[in-house]
Amino acid sequence: MKKLLIMLTPAAMLVLAAPFAIAQESQTPTPVTVDAAKGLSEWDKIYAVFSHPRCADCHVADDRPRWSGAHYGGTRVHAFNVQRGADGSGFGNPGLRCTTCHFSSNSNALHGPPGADNWHLAPAEMAWFGKSSAEICSQIKDPLRNGNRSLKDIALHVRDDKLVAWGWAPGSDREPAPGSAEATYQAIENWIAAGASCPVAQ
Repeated sequence: MKKLLIMLTPAAMLVLAAPFAIAQESQTPTPVTVDAAKGLSEWDKIYAVFSHPRCADCHVADDRPRWSGAHYGGTRVHAFNVQRGADGSGFGNPGLRCTTCHFSSNSNALHGPPGADNWHLAPAEMAWFGKSSAEICSQIKDPLRNGNRSLKDIALHVRDDKLVAWGWAPGSDREPAPGSAEATYQAIENWIAAGASCPVAQ
């Protein structure tokens, strides 16, 4: 009997160790194969959205959102002296908050204000209006300048945030961002999977 217990001990140890080994193996990150050409091709799709007026007009470095794109015949500073807000919130100053005019959906009036839930300017550290593809790409990868998000978080933000979604449904008199939220989400996922390469700064 004693001999049988001694013989079973190594087997028992293997059985007990197996779950730990599997857990350790599952925590090992899958290595990313860098495919710069594929990654840059996916990034071009992302940049087309991020640099589009429906996205970039509220990602400004100063306190003034922009009106830009073919519909406006160029770039103009938002009228009515609209500001980011002295508190830095992006929701505007007291008495003239963004939601004073921008409701949860687009206005049905001709040239009426667009609308979506939580309408506000992006944080100043996430400003990229007028920046190059290389500059925006570098910024998106930097948690200090992307709202402390991982790249996966950014993909989900683009797909699920209702204010971001407005960019693809801005009202009949405004040019929508290219593609769709789902297509942009997939482009970000593909870009990450290919190593998240950025274009070389010119």
